[in-house]
Amino acid sequence: MKLDNSTIEKLRNIESRFNELEMLMSDPVNASDISKVTKLAKEHSELKQIVASYKTLMSKIEQLEATKSFLKEETDEDLISIAKKDQEQLEDEIDGLGDELENQLIPKDIRDKADAIIEIRAGTGGDEASLFAGQIYRMYQRYSELQNWTFQLVDMNDNGLGGIKEVTFEINGSGVYSRMKHEAGTHRVQRVPSTESQGRIHTSAITVAVLPKLEDIDVELNAEDIRTDIFHSGGAGGQNVNKVATAVRLTHQPSGIVVTCQRERSQAQNRIIAMDLLKAKLWDKEYEKQQSELSQNRKNQVGTGDRSEKIRTYNFPQGRITDHRINTSIHNIDDFLNGGLDVLINQLIKNEQMRKLAEDEIN
Repeated sequence: MKLDNSTIEKLRNIESRFNELEMLMSDPVNASDISKVTKLAKEHSELKQIVASYKTLMSKIEQLEATKSFLKEETDEDLISIAKKDQEQLEDEIDGLGDELENQLIPKDIRDKADAIIEIRAGTGGDEASLFAGQIYRMYQRYSELQNWTFQLVDMNDNGLGGIKEVTFEINGSGVYSRMKHEAGTHRVQRVPSTESQGRIHTSAITVAVLPKLEDIDVELNAEDIRTDIFHSGGAGGQNVNKVATAVRLTHQPSGIVVTCQRERSQAQNRIIAMDLLKAKLWDKEYEKQQSELSQNRKNQVGTGDRSEKIRTYNFPQGRITDHRINTSIHNIDDFLNGGLDVLINQLIKNEQMRKLAEDEIN
């Protein structure tokens, strides 16, 4: 990919800043300020790969120009043949480096490297919505297996008929949030329920919330703002789970956010997990607020990942899944529900990258 002038100028500025950081880091005046040095080192590290790619690109461009000049003056056919092959190779390498730099310049989401906390809630549609929630829950379990991620249940409330009213779980592994964040929103299902005697198609919906599980979340919590309720677990776990009140519900009264955990046999352990979940929700709420204020162009973009947004429709009679954010339909619904999400997630990631580049150019 050939980089435009504005991108080249941006890369020059990045290189200039990188050189400035190296001078600041080596300045004895800053050596005693550990906090400042750490901050400078972090920014330096973030720019290092971009600058290295940019320097390689400029070197290749210089070599290409020298090869072109050589071809204008050379008369020996053998040398011309060799030089033309060099020119083709250099042009391919320059295109590749251009693509690489475009990707490196895409604004990074600090949450992308995080693990994820995911909530699924049955919405409109009664028992049919709960059954669909159970299907989506199992779909994410299978997807996690295929990605070699770790899947852990935090809390579940089923309907006693094989469906799920609401469920919270964690997925841990490489790049979990960067992929699973594209599942946030309202999922709609259209099919004939097993209880429907007239063969009519019903429409039901569930919502999926995806939160980043970040290390060392800096969230200020006042103990007086949190109400704690202890209750008996209703899930599996044996006699200890059912007879001893170990499940924990935390309510953050200023925001109204409620979290529950009944995964462990220990009340103390469940409280720690619930507190981490509460912090994640509060951090994510503040982050989304800041991002919304910073970006005035989001409403013009395709798909923001907003949890209230209808993102996907699963049409069983037609065997079709439609993702409304990228206006794309696929017809292998069984494969998709068996964990084959990448067919859409890869397209959503590419769409996100294009959107971020467009926003970055506007800003």
